[in-house]
Amino acid sequence: MPAPLTGRVPASLQLDDHLAAARRLEELLPALHTVGDLLIGVFRRGGRLYTFGNGGSAADAQHLAGEFIGRYLRERRALPAVSLVTDPSVVSCIGNDYAYEEVFARQVEALATADDMVVGFTTSGRSANVIRGLEEARKRGAVTVLFAGGEQGGRPAAAHADHVLIAPATATARIQEMHLTLLHLLSEHVDAWAAGVAPAPLPDARQENHV
Repeated sequence: MPAPLTGRVPASLQLDDHLAAARRLEELLPALHTVGDLLIGVFRRGGRLYTFGNGGSAADAQHLAGEFIGRYLRERRALPAVSLVTDPSVVSCIGNDYAYEEVFARQVEALATADDMVVGFTTSGRSANVIRGLEEARKRGAVTVLFAGGEQGGRPAAAHADHVLIAPATATARIQEMHLTLLHLLSEHVDAWAAGVAPAPLPDARQENHV
């Protein structure tokens, strides 16, 4: 873990970092489109989405589940999504009786099936409980997706995910900001399908971008 900063980081530099990372998100759109189509398939066959993470990533996991149970932009049917971070009795029971590394894996073992998708969030790719949750989900045949970032390509968690979305940033705050944008883009993709709206086409990578 890097040492905490002792000085102030100018807001202008933080905004520059944010914008630089956001401009590179377009590189992830094909992978995000694939995950969106797979999640649509999960909902079509009556499966569920399960999400988890720690700290700010736990908030992202809850946010993604909330977009599907509630709504993103359109009126449409509720979509089954569960965040595994929200039940303190279950989380503290597993952490106390087994180990904190098992708080997500144990719930995945109890709930997930091969019809489902399991999404883990970890900015570093090193969160042991996220790794175990994805490992258990893959064992049960669920589609596994990782949202990560940093300099290690989401490793070691990436080894346990079928699909990996690596935020193009190294600072934890920037990674979380990119995860928020990605989960909103994923929500739009699925929301449009559920409301019967054709999704927007992917940009042609061969064409130049004009700002």
